[in-house]
Amino acid sequence: MIKNLLIGVFTITSVACAQAPADPTVYGNSITSEELKELLYTYASDEFEGRETGEPGQKKAVQYLKDQYVAMNVASAYGNDNYFQEIPFERQKLAEATLTINGKEATIYEDYIPPRNVTVDETITEIIYVGYGIDADNYSDYTNLDVKDKVVIIKSGEPQNEDGTYVTSGTKEKTQWTSGRRARRLKIDTAHKLGAKVVFIVDDLGHNYYSKAYMKIDPETYEGRISEFSEEGAPYYFMTNTEFAKTIVPDITTNHTPKTVTTNISYSIKKDIELLSSENVVAYIEGSEKPDELIIISAHLDHLGIENGEVANGADDDGSGTVAMLEIAEAFQQAIKDGYPPKRSILFLHLTGEEKGLLGSKYYADKDPIFPLENTVANLNIDMIGRVDKYHKDDRNYVYVIGADMLSSELYQINEKANKTYTNINLDYKYNNETDPNRYYYRSDHYNFAKHNIPVAFYFNGTHEDYHKVTDTPDKIQYDLLEKRTRLVFYTAWELVNRAQRIVVDKAK
Repeated sequence: MIKNLLIGVFTITSVACAQAPADPTVYGNSITSEELKELLYTYASDEFEGRETGEPGQKKAVQYLKDQYVAMNVASAYGNDNYFQEIPFERQKLAEATLTINGKEATIYEDYIPPRNVTVDETITEIIYVGYGIDADNYSDYTNLDVKDKVVIIKSGEPQNEDGTYVTSGTKEKTQWTSGRRARRLKIDTAHKLGAKVVFIVDDLGHNYYSKAYMKIDPETYEGRISEFSEEGAPYYFMTNTEFAKTIVPDITTNHTPKTVTTNISYSIKKDIELLSSENVVAYIEGSEKPDELIIISAHLDHLGIENGEVANGADDDGSGTVAMLEIAEAFQQAIKDGYPPKRSILFLHLTGEEKGLLGSKYYADKDPIFPLENTVANLNIDMIGRVDKYHKDDRNYVYVIGADMLSSELYQINEKANKTYTNINLDYKYNNETDPNRYYYRSDHYNFAKHNIPVAFYFNGTHEDYHKVTDTPDKIQYDLLEKRTRLVFYTAWELVNRAQRIVVDKAK
């Protein structure tokens, strides 16, 4: 902008020069394979004991991450010296349980699998059969049905039209309601959200799988399963099979219509838990122009711990994503030093308990979001980006991208453009499908943001022969690929935080 100033008899021309836009490649190029390798050889070393949730190795890992951010002068999300979001967990051992239907005692594990998160002693005289337990936009088993504070029983499957298409989709492809763990979890969660206090879920495949597993457990040596903290009064569920369910609803296989069933069910459960805690690591860069809007860059910090005396280092899963985040943070911090702060804020969110069921991200998104979810523009989640899977042995220059177009067409376009402009990786959308049988869209931490209609992009190299084995070690990481993939996430993040308008959510679920 040029201004003419008249001072006395002199005219002075002053020039106020706007700062030239930053060249993001200056900072993207600071992400190097050498630095990634140095970080990962420490983070995935035996010193961290496999980083199992709640164990000493995981505590060492979060302290290491904090030290890295302090050294980079990246602040805590809490604005003080505390970089840890404390999360209460519990280690659930096998519960003591009895269940009687109309005076006949059922056999634990053979007939039913009890909940492990509750202590209760109750008798009920009626149960609501809700058919398939589906509640979708175009079909609901809950129409004119009040299940608040009631006990419900739900069967597996999804009704089909005469032409063989599923009622919720109108196609012959299985949907989220049809079968499997995802459908079972969705039906349980739906019943609980509608107010049901107890669910009996009928699932032959699931019951058969878990009953065999539980029957093999020795209660004396079993250490238990880490789970989210079960608050008093929290809803719970039993799992059973069709044969046993007939003792409650005799016509369950032929009748799909919801109804109230008169019965006499008594159950007594006594939970056996050990309380423990873990931590998400939360580092933060405040935006210069739109600080209330932020993107979250995430990776999970945990792994499997020690198995049969050997450390499961988890170099790829998810040491690779963890060190990628550190390098991305350092790149943004270097830009700040040069006078180019991001316009929006960035939360670097290292998540615990991913291997236990996405627990760290679930806690952040569902119970304690440090920043309002409505102000969260997007989540870029990095989980395994250091290796090559069996489908790309002859084409190393790739990365799977999952979810980028599912909620926001702009996020997809931004990631594509960043890649074409800067990194030229083959973006593989093989698993970018909600009905993908591998369920990768649901299997990493981004999903807990996506379910809140926050646009996500999940970067992933696919599984390989060392996945979830003690052989997932840092010497097998392909560091040139890790560098390139990390830069792609950085460039996508750079655009998200610096563009004039936040991205649209034009495909909200």
